[in-house]
Amino acid sequence: MTTTTALTNIGTLVTNDPSLGWGSPRSSKFEHGGCSPLGLIQDAALVIDGDRIAWVGESSKAPATDNAVDAGGRAVIPGFVDSHSHLVFAGDRTAEFNARMSGRSYSAGGIRTTVAATRAASDEELSANVEKYLREALRQGTTTLETKSGYGLTVDDEARALRIAASHTDEVTYLGAHIVPPEQADDPAAYVALVTGAMLDACAPHARWIDVFCERGAFDGDQARAILTAGRAKGLHPRIHANQLSYGPGVQLAVEIDAASADHCTHLTDADVTALASGNTVATLLPGAEFSTRAAWPDARRLLDAGATVALSTDCNPGSSFTSSMPFCIALAVRDMGMTPDEAIWSATAGGAAALRRTDVGRLTPGSRADLALLDAPSPVHLAYRPGVPLVSAVWQRGERAL
Repeated sequence: MTTTTALTNIGTLVTNDPSLGWGSPRSSKFEHGGCSPLGLIQDAALVIDGDRIAWVGESSKAPATDNAVDAGGRAVIPGFVDSHSHLVFAGDRTAEFNARMSGRSYSAGGIRTTVAATRAASDEELSANVEKYLREALRQGTTTLETKSGYGLTVDDEARALRIAASHTDEVTYLGAHIVPPEQADDPAAYVALVTGAMLDACAPHARWIDVFCERGAFDGDQARAILTAGRAKGLHPRIHANQLSYGPGVQLAVEIDAASADHCTHLTDADVTALASGNTVATLLPGAEFSTRAAWPDARRLLDAGATVALSTDCNPGSSFTSSMPFCIALAVRDMGMTPDEAIWSATAGGAAALRRTDVGRLTPGSRADLALLDAPSPVHLAYRPGVPLVSAVWQRGERAL
């Protein structure tokens, strides 16, 4: 028999189900009319039963439980769903960042520095790094996190990266097609054959997803199609790094093959936006990368107005976005990408879940996983209103107090 716990006296509860909160037929509280995408409930409570949410509603109507926690009028949100990161790495790229901030432009080539350091690291060092950054993300409210290989680029190194990643998270992505490694730079076709052949065979048992960096200096559209098609034949679901540094075929390819997400989406044509709005592929935006490379910001407003589904993620990696903070990405999205606070919070929770094709996380509704963060603030808007302030005061993951 499981133990039940109620969180009561919640100032504002984000459910991500508009039928449960402001703007629904049950309530006239939404002060501006219409329907908040966050499904906000004020003076709220929720009940955790085992690892699931059993009930949400007004605090005065909360059922009896074994335990109770008084939220003290603070806000509760779903745990963040970070659907794009690169945590299996070793080494440091401070010098590259310093040079970039001093005027040098960003290119995909810096990945090679991390590849060399990662190949030289032990399994124990790599695993400790993953654990370190997962814990860092948890302290900032992230309860579901995808991570990738891509810094090994040999059969053995990619397979061990995925084994290590899978020991820490369920959302693991094979990214053998990150770049062509230096030793095969003169024969990229041979490397694509390796990625779709022996490397894929070794890596597929440890991953759920397959990804490719479709970009000038990495892999072109035809190569990306071959890689993702081969992965899908092995049971891996496609996602793609698309249109980060320049216009290209990545977004159109993603929608065509029903990839779960097209990530970056910085340089989009009208046709790209239309494709994302009409398909099932989520546009995952990674503002940490633009912040760290001084690149143009993705136009979230354009995507949202067209009807596309948008996710926010950190892209945590040692080269172009060395942050694990989803609150930081929310603040950037609101300040520089045209998103409202509600839209950014939704995209960092339910949007991330959509990018992973998950319905059990990213929301706080009966039956969903009990992953949630208690903020030291009365409203989730404070995540953008108070940038840089550590507002997450407690985290529950799978129903257990994790922080």
